[in-house]
Amino acid sequence: MHKYFKESYFITILGIILAYFWGEHVSNGAGWISVFIALVLGILEVSLSFDNAVVNATKLKTMTPKWRHRFITWGIAIAVFGMRFLFPLLVVSIFAKLNILKVLDIALNNAQQYAFYLHQTHATIVTFGGTFLLMLFLGFFLNPKKELDWIKPIEKIMKKAPGGKLLDTLITLAVLDVVQMIQPPPLHLSVTISGLAGILTYLGIDSVSRKLEELEQKYNGKTDENCSSTNWKACSGLISFMYLELIDASFSLDGVLGAFALSHDIIIITIGLAIGAMFVRSLTIMFVEEGTLDEFIYLEHGAHWAIGALAILMFISTVKPVPELVTGLTGVGFIFGALISSIKAKKSTP
Repeated sequence: MHKYFKESYFITILGIILAYFWGEHVSNGAGWISVFIALVLGILEVSLSFDNAVVNATKLKTMTPKWRHRFITWGIAIAVFGMRFLFPLLVVSIFAKLNILKVLDIALNNAQQYAFYLHQTHATIVTFGGTFLLMLFLGFFLNPKKELDWIKPIEKIMKKAPGGKLLDTLITLAVLDVVQMIQPPPLHLSVTISGLAGILTYLGIDSVSRKLEELEQKYNGKTDENCSSTNWKACSGLISFMYLELIDASFSLDGVLGAFALSHDIIIITIGLAIGAMFVRSLTIMFVEEGTLDEFIYLEHGAHWAIGALAILMFISTVKPVPELVTGLTGVGFIFGALISSIKAKKSTP
């Protein structure tokens, strides 16, 4: 099992070194405190994103070994520097109407002021993630072709609900309407735009993914390596990669914002979340190559219920703080329940 975590161990050691020297740079004698905070943030990231690893594994198992490798290499760079460092800077820059270089200077030299700006844009940031994850949740359970049910009384009703593919969008739009109405008037527009962006992003990626699945069936069984087939394979890998990155991004939003409860130092936060993100990706690879999802049949269901719960908690957090402990335990609870159910189902199968 350790073979899957070699890169994670390396990133952890590197992160500890960087956190120590950065802490000493900021304040003499603060090196080990910075290391401790970074490690705690890493653990929190893993606990909050365990369901993310399960969902990622369902997509990753359809990808080629080349794209799996890119997910663990290119992907971690995007996840860490893109979503956990650059994205918050960009959001603050847009909604605080400041130059992004000015925001970067504030983040590095005035952590309290940066945390204030980030708090002001909290509702806008998490609404994007909330609508994207709610669409992902509804897309899974409203699918009439879903064969296996875990929480049968609810899931059977959901997959038989009328409205087809349009229903998940209508439900999410209705939730978004409620969310924007309970915000202070100055935030109505930004929250609405952010939520619509989350919905449209999901619909775009999902539509392309479905088209690529149709192409997969078209080329399945063909032995010729013509140009169109080669292009399809490359495009399929790229779209799946983008899909995984967006899921990871949505999961990371609450972790990024919640991290400021432990530290206002963006460098320490980035290091800690990077450690956690690397372990989540290692877990994903392990789930795929060890066939974990095939062995524990309800694990995917538990992960999607956790996603739905996380989306709701994100919406709640726009008006009332939600402790990280609640978010983490909710996700772990669904995963653990699905794991127990899977083990019982496996034992009862002759």
